[in-house]
Amino acid sequence: MPLHLEVITPERQVYEDDVDMVIAPGSEGYLGILPHHAPLFTTLGPGEFRVKKGGVEQALAVFGGFMDVRADRVVVLTEAAEHAEEIDSGRAQEARDSARRALAAGPASAAEEARARAALQRALIRLRVSEARRRRR
Repeated sequence: MPLHLEVITPERQVYEDDVDMVIAPGSEGYLGILPHHAPLFTTLGPGEFRVKKGGVEQALAVFGGFMDVRADRVVVLTEAAEHAEEIDSGRAQEARDSARRALAAGPASAAEEARARAALQRALIRLRVSEARRRRR
């Protein structure tokens, strides 16, 4: 029995298919989900979300959210998610460098520092997912 996976953001359904396994960035570490998994509801941290189907692995970058696991179904609700092939590595490198410069310059406020740290984290996740895709080829 396959595991039906849906990854949904406020803007779109990013992924929907029957899969063999899901590896998700839980808030306390990575979780592996197989068919017939015990019911689980958990928060997701930002990171690489991997999907295995028929010996092929796909990666998505996810940026927090929630995951609801049932015996034959996984639903992920996330603020944002991108397939590895959708990530523009050059743009992510620019975002990383810009965030690092902002942090090095000493942000004017705590809110600006939080925004720069969040931007840096998003850029680093995008780069990690993009690089992992290149290595798997």
